[in-house]
Amino acid sequence: MSARLHIDVRAEDFDAGAELARLEALGGGGVASFTGVVRGGDGLVALELEHHPAITRAMMTRIAEDACARWPLLGVTAIHRHGRLAPGERIVLVAAASPHRAASLEATAFLIDWLKTRAPFWKKEHFDDGSARWVEARKEDDDAAARWERR
Repeated sequence: MSARLHIDVRAEDFDAGAELARLEALGGGGVASFTGVVRGGDGLVALELEHHPAITRAMMTRIAEDACARWPLLGVTAIHRHGRLAPGERIVLVAAASPHRAASLEATAFLIDWLKTRAPFWKKEHFDDGSARWVEARKEDDDAAARWERR
């Protein structure tokens, strides 16, 4: 089975409902998704994301193809935004369609775990006092991604 891949790296917002409808139209039995939003609090006013377009798109495509090799998927969507985003704005959408719900759910968890740790995005937090800091990798994210190492 050859799954349809929709990979997009963009500055503009996306319509999660339209993206899920595209996967539902493939006729599978289940569509699972995860939408991430910029966290607020602690004086955060913006999250700035930088990336290398060709490398980022290639890595996101490789992650989606790996999901398709692991589960019987009809389609995969992976959208990640870049630029300056405010708390509450959508930053990422991953979704998978499959004839069976378990495959959709597992593939979606895999997609976000690997996207979070393997896609080359650099994140800088900006605060209301004028300070800024680069976001460091978190052990919790690495641990979540490690559970998907070939088993």
